[in-house]
Amino acid sequence: MKTDPIEATSLPAVLDAAHERDPGQVLLRCGARPLTVGELRAQCDNVAAALHEWGLGRGDRCALMMKNSPEFVAVWFGILRAGGIEVPVHSAHRGPLLRHILGETEAEVIFCDAEFVPRLAELELPRLRRVVVNGPLAEGAATPAGVAMVELAEAFAEHPSFEAPVLSARDPSSILYTSGTTGLSKGVVLSQGANLRLAHANIELMEYTAEDVLYTAFPLFHVNAKFTSLTSSLITGATLVLDDSFSASRFWDRMREEGVTSFNYMGGLLTILARQPEREDDRDHSVTRAYGAACPGELWEPFEERFGVRLHEHFGMTEIGIASQNTRTSRRIGSIGRPVPYFELRLADDEDREVAVGEVGEIQVRPNEPESMMIEYWHRPDATAEAFRNLWFHTGDRARLDADGFLHYHDRLTDSIRRRGENISSFELEGIVGSYEGVLECAAYGVPSELGEDEVMVAVVAAPQSRLEVEAMIAFCEERVSRFAIPRYVRVMEALPRNASQRITKFRLREEGVTADTIDLGDGRATPSRVG
Repeated sequence: MKTDPIEATSLPAVLDAAHERDPGQVLLRCGARPLTVGELRAQCDNVAAALHEWGLGRGDRCALMMKNSPEFVAVWFGILRAGGIEVPVHSAHRGPLLRHILGETEAEVIFCDAEFVPRLAELELPRLRRVVVNGPLAEGAATPAGVAMVELAEAFAEHPSFEAPVLSARDPSSILYTSGTTGLSKGVVLSQGANLRLAHANIELMEYTAEDVLYTAFPLFHVNAKFTSLTSSLITGATLVLDDSFSASRFWDRMREEGVTSFNYMGGLLTILARQPEREDDRDHSVTRAYGAACPGELWEPFEERFGVRLHEHFGMTEIGIASQNTRTSRRIGSIGRPVPYFELRLADDEDREVAVGEVGEIQVRPNEPESMMIEYWHRPDATAEAFRNLWFHTGDRARLDADGFLHYHDRLTDSIRRRGENISSFELEGIVGSYEGVLECAAYGVPSELGEDEVMVAVVAAPQSRLEVEAMIAFCEERVSRFAIPRYVRVMEALPRNASQRITKFRLREEGVTADTIDLGDGRATPSRVG
């Protein structure tokens, strides 16, 4: 009797059930390269056997730093098949943040696109034993000293078979790093069950079937593409069209070419699409619905009307998956929907007391089902306890509840910046900017973007007897931080505003926003110019 993938309790078990159902199913189309379920299973098993041969297995952390590709998917599932814990790394990470993630998780192996290998050579990683390289290294490229360099083809080759561990819903699956707000980025430990809870919730919300063709250009090192796109497709028998970058001018042509029925978005993506010139064929496509968050309220209805696509706005985060949602039959324009049934949700004040309907409070949740959210923050018992204080998980985001039970997002309590769908830690950015020799002190914060969400702004105070060159400071940042975290706006000040406790009052800087003395570096790092 065949196993239904929806009944499986781990990702490897889902793959096995999907293979039993139809090994010829085209799970993925990435560029011109299709990947069937049968091919994925064979490659997954080879990677798992290679890891076993290298002495890695249950509970060992294996990092993965690759762009969207069929190889990424095979390596990811191979790590899980071996019983390992996947540590996906943002392809833009470098320097201290990259060292922090690989060092804290004590990853002994990293599967890495060739172009990222030189970044590893700059770091001290005493636990790293092996780098598995995807693609040819550039001539003269630096490689980590004392570390074995292996071609990905070797991992994909056949190895002696072994008895793979049987995983349960409780077993850790991945450690995904989210932006720190008062400290270094934290690793969110997700179980197999939490991964599948998110995928099942997405399938139920979007009503996916084997007839659907999903689309995303979001990276596979995020929960969005991993679990609401790829895993949802694997469970239902749908096909995922996976791009490595987003093109606004080509977007609807891609939808037509691939026969896409649903895509994932974040607020900035919809704004960019809406700003494209109107065309007679704006509705001439097969897309019927889209899954995402942060759509500006005033854009929602015009977007649906122009493109004929139903938007499913929701609220979620890496730690908890989906907490509230707008469904096909229960929706309110401008809201983040009603709470999902598998979470208890409330809004609370600073003292963790529930606020009244109509009042703004922090979104707090706790599960009604086991393995519905994160296990812990990796090696951060203090941060885990703080997040779960008073038996509620504190999201750090605020909303208000209307009389009909719909949530309306207000703002975030945390000090992170969100730009084009990416969370940026002001703490980490300040550490880089502050290490530039011409800077005495600095503050990083978000200011409203014309595309929705935030643009990155830093206020800096020059060191005594120093002539601060803004362009040189930004060039310094470009070598050390992810591209999406590079500041667009720089404001050079005599002193930063502080309260009586001498803490920098960022809310004042945010209120002042882009001032007349602000330098606008432009979205493409163009020649700096004064705003005023």
